[in-house]
Amino acid sequence: MSRHKGHIVERQVQHWLADQGLTPLACNVHSRFGELDLVMTQGNELVFVEVKYRKTPGYGGALAAITPSKQHKLRRTAAFYLQQQGWSDRPCRFDVVTVEGGQIDWIQNAF
Repeated sequence: MSRHKGHIVERQVQHWLADQGLTPLACNVHSRFGELDLVMTQGNELVFVEVKYRKTPGYGGALAAITPSKQHKLRRTAAFYLQQQGWSDRPCRFDVVTVEGGQIDWIQNAF
């Protein structure tokens, strides 16, 4: 998937999650540890959202791309982000949103 297509899908997911009651804070947050696709809030909880897109469910599907190594990178990136914002004690969770063939699936507290 091209970077441009990835950003389009991330924006669509951001709007979809906003319709579900989440509030967007940031997108495409970069650090030396990696990237956070979306940072949102639900109540007082920070929600780090990893977006995975597949045109078709081949290669094990979008969820299969969230490997233990990827989870580790996301946790490190989120910890860095929390520290930078001064929010180290704020409750947070990691969600995954998969988009496959037009179907959106939202996995809350994915890891």
